[in-house]
Amino acid sequence: MKHDKTISIERVAEEDVNALYALLQASGLSLDGLNAHLSTALVAKEGGQVVGSAAMEDYGASALLRSVAVAAPLRGTGLGHQLVEAAIGLARQQQTQRLYLLTETAADWFPRFGFAPIPRAAADPAVQVSVEFTTACPDSAQAMLLELRK
Repeated sequence: MKHDKTISIERVAEEDVNALYALLQASGLSLDGLNAHLSTALVAKEGGQVVGSAAMEDYGASALLRSVAVAAPLRGTGLGHQLVEAAIGLARQQQTQRLYLLTETAADWFPRFGFAPIPRAAADPAVQVSVEFTTACPDSAQAMLLELRK
Protein backbone atom coordinates (compact mmCIF):
# COMPACT_ATOMS: atom_id res chain seq x y z
CA MET A 1 0.00 0.00 0.00
CA LYS A 2 1.56 3.27 -1.11
CA HIS A 3 1.24 6.39 1.01
CA ASP A 4 2.09 9.50 -0.91
CA LYS A 5 -0.64 11.75 0.46
CA THR A 6 0.30 14.46 2.88
CA ILE A 7 -0.29 13.57 6.50
CA SER A 8 -1.35 16.36 8.82
CA ILE A 9 -1.29 16.33 12.61
CA GLU A 10 -3.98 18.41 14.24
CA ARG A 11 -6.22 18.57 17.28
CA VAL A 12 -9.06 16.11 17.05
CA ALA A 13 -12.26 17.56 15.59
CA GLU A 14 -15.70 16.45 16.69
CA GLU A 15 -16.27 14.63 13.39
CA ASP A 16 -13.06 12.61 13.91
CA VAL A 17 -13.80 11.29 17.41
CA ASN A 18 -15.45 8.04 16.27
CA ALA A 19 -12.55 7.32 13.90
CA LEU A 20 -10.10 8.06 16.74
CA TYR A 21 -11.91 5.61 19.02
CA ALA A 22 -11.96 2.95 16.27
CA LEU A 23 -8.18 3.35 15.75
CA LEU A 24 -7.48 3.01 19.47
CA GLN A 25 -9.69 -0.06 19.78
CA ALA A 26 -8.01 -1.64 16.74
CA SER A 27 -4.66 -0.93 18.40
CA GLY A 28 -5.72 -2.57 21.66
CA LEU A 29 -5.65 0.69 23.63
CA SER A 30 -8.14 1.72 26.28
CA LEU A 31 -10.72 4.43 25.67
CA ASP A 32 -11.37 4.75 29.42
CA GLY A 33 -11.21 8.38 30.51
CA LEU A 34 -10.23 9.71 27.08
CA ASN A 35 -13.53 11.50 26.52
CA ALA A 36 -12.65 13.98 29.28
CA HIS A 37 -9.37 14.87 27.52
CA LEU A 38 -10.34 15.26 23.87
CA SER A 39 -9.31 18.94 23.98
CA THR A 40 -5.67 17.80 24.15
CA ALA A 41 -5.95 14.87 21.73
CA LEU A 42 -4.10 14.95 18.42
CA VAL A 43 -4.85 12.96 15.29
CA ALA A 44 -2.84 12.31 12.16
CA LYS A 45 -4.95 12.48 9.03
CA GLU A 46 -4.18 11.24 5.54
CA GLY A 47 -6.71 12.00 2.84
CA GLY A 48 -9.26 12.98 5.48
CA GLN A 49 -8.89 9.66 7.32
CA VAL A 50 -7.60 9.34 10.88
CA VAL A 51 -4.41 7.25 10.69
CA GLY A 52 -2.74 8.06 14.00
CA SER A 53 -3.24 9.59 17.41
CA ALA A 54 -1.64 10.86 20.59
CA ALA A 55 -3.48 12.37 23.52
CA MET A 56 -2.50 14.13 26.70
CA GLU A 57 -4.28 14.32 30.02
CA ASP A 58 -3.44 17.66 31.62
CA TYR A 59 -2.96 17.72 35.40
CA GLY A 60 -1.44 21.17 35.87
CA ALA A 61 2.35 20.94 36.16
CA SER A 62 2.16 17.29 35.07
CA ALA A 63 0.46 15.54 32.18
CA LEU A 64 -0.06 11.98 31.01
CA LEU A 65 0.75 11.00 27.43
CA ARG A 66 -1.67 8.32 26.23
CA SER A 67 -3.42 6.85 23.23
CA VAL A 68 -0.36 6.87 20.95
CA ALA A 69 -1.41 4.75 17.98
CA VAL A 70 -0.70 4.44 14.26
CA ALA A 71 -2.88 2.59 11.75
CA ALA A 72 -1.29 -0.74 10.82
CA PRO A 73 -0.40 0.16 7.19
CA LEU A 74 1.59 3.19 8.39
CA ARG A 75 3.52 1.59 11.24
CA GLY A 76 7.25 1.90 10.80
CA THR A 77 6.97 5.09 8.71
CA GLY A 78 7.95 7.51 11.50
CA LEU A 79 4.39 8.71 12.02
CA GLY A 80 4.36 7.57 15.66
CA HIS A 81 7.55 9.58 16.22
CA GLN A 82 5.92 12.68 14.69
CA LEU A 83 2.83 12.23 16.87
CA VAL A 84 4.85 11.93 20.09
CA GLU A 85 6.93 14.99 19.11
CA ALA A 86 3.70 16.93 18.46
CA ALA A 87 2.31 15.87 21.85
CA ILE A 88 5.54 16.90 23.59
CA GLY A 89 5.31 20.25 21.77
CA LEU A 90 1.74 20.69 23.00
CA ALA A 91 2.86 19.86 26.55
CA ARG A 92 5.61 22.49 26.30
CA GLN A 93 3.09 25.08 24.98
CA GLN A 94 0.91 24.41 28.01
CA GLN A 95 3.95 24.78 30.28
CA THR A 96 3.76 21.20 31.48
CA GLN A 97 6.83 20.40 33.58
CA ARG A 98 6.59 16.61 33.69
CA LEU A 99 5.11 14.30 31.07
CA TYR A 100 4.31 10.74 32.19
CA LEU A 101 3.15 7.67 30.33
CA LEU A 102 2.31 4.04 30.96
CA THR A 103 3.23 1.38 28.43
CA GLU A 104 3.02 -2.38 28.19
CA THR A 105 4.69 -2.73 24.81
CA ALA A 106 6.88 0.31 24.03
CA ALA A 107 9.20 0.78 27.02
CA ASP A 108 12.17 0.42 24.64
CA TRP A 109 10.75 2.94 22.14
CA PHE A 110 10.00 5.98 24.32
CA PRO A 111 13.55 6.66 25.63
CA ARG A 112 14.42 8.15 22.20
CA PHE A 113 12.29 11.14 23.27
CA GLY A 114 13.96 11.41 26.68
CA PHE A 115 11.46 9.30 28.65
CA ALA A 116 13.01 7.26 31.45
CA PRO A 117 11.45 4.39 33.44
CA ILE A 118 10.26 5.26 36.93
CA PRO A 119 8.40 3.36 39.66
CA ARG A 120 4.64 3.99 39.34
CA ALA A 121 4.60 5.28 42.92
CA ALA A 122 7.05 8.05 41.90
CA ALA A 123 4.55 9.65 39.53
CA ASP A 124 2.85 12.90 40.45
CA PRO A 125 -0.12 12.10 42.74
CA ALA A 126 -2.40 14.09 40.39
CA VAL A 127 -1.46 11.70 37.57
CA GLN A 128 -1.75 8.61 39.78
CA VAL A 129 -5.49 9.22 40.25
CA SER A 130 -6.08 9.23 36.46
CA VAL A 131 -8.17 6.45 34.94
CA GLU A 132 -5.06 5.22 33.10
CA PHE A 133 -3.18 4.70 36.39
CA THR A 134 -6.07 3.43 38.49
CA THR A 135 -7.96 1.08 36.17
CA ALA A 136 -7.17 1.25 32.44
CA CYS A 137 -3.54 0.07 32.51
CA PRO A 138 -2.53 -3.08 34.40
CA ASP A 139 0.00 -2.91 37.21
CA SER A 140 2.51 -4.52 34.84
CA ALA A 141 2.57 -1.40 32.64
CA GLN A 142 5.87 0.51 32.86
CA ALA A 143 5.63 4.11 34.07
CA MET A 144 7.94 6.56 32.33
CA LEU A 145 8.76 10.24 32.81
CA LEU A 146 10.01 13.05 30.59
CA GLU A 147 11.16 16.15 32.48
CA LEU A 148 10.26 19.21 30.40
CA ARG A 149 11.66 21.90 32.73
CA LYS A 150 14.62 23.33 30.90
